Amino acid sequence: MIKIKNLNKLFYENSKKEFYALKDINLEIQTSSFVVLKGVSGSGKSTLLSLIATMDKPTSGEIIIDNESVAKLPDLHSSNFRAKKIGFIFQSYNLFNELSVKDNISIPLIPLGYSQKQIDEKVLKSLEIANISHKKDELVLNLSGGEKQRCAIARALVNDSNIILCDEPTANLDYDNSIRFIETLKELKKLNKTIIVATHDPIFDNLDFVDKIINIKNGIICE
Repeated sequence: MIKIKNLNKLFYENSKKEFYALKDINLEIQTSSFVVLKGVSGSGKSTLLSLIATMDKPTSGEIIIDNESVAKLPDLHSSNFRAKKIGFIFQSYNLFNELSVKDNISIPLIPLGYSQKQIDEKVLKSLEIANISHKKDELVLNLSGGEKQRCAIARALVNDSNIILCDEPTANLDYDNSIRFIETLKELKKLNKTIIVATHDPIFDNLDFVDKIINIKNGIICE
């Protein structure tokens, strides 16, 4: 369960003018549900994802995940929380082009103290789920856009996190690869993952396995 209470994120322009990226957000997301955050660029949906992932801190308000308050965790504790609980799929993939697919996927496991055997087993499992095993030794720079997205999916899954956050995940994909990505998300939901997608792509509008669509405009949830 993710509970968000009275969440605000305030930014300042030129050190003077202030504006709310998010204002008075109250939200509950059930475990194993699939939620879509809809809104145009700049609406606040990506900011909300980054706060849930503890990559940023709110100006005020609470974020409670699995009964733990995470909004104001110190940086070290935030990193540990993300490593254990969160899988994040970025719009631009955020992969290391000079490393192989399997090395990119291994990176989130390095701080967690696993043996090399355990790392190899976890990487293999995530490669299989993301259907990218056949490219495990390929350098990322040689992958297509769809293959990079599958590599990013595998990396998000490798720590067996129960929460998967996706920020504009189809923005750099063509239609066919977008459909393949959505099918992968559908399979992840069957594995009881909690999935939150921030997007303005209409391809997510009428999916039969989406539990809730939340519209965000100017940092405010629209009913």
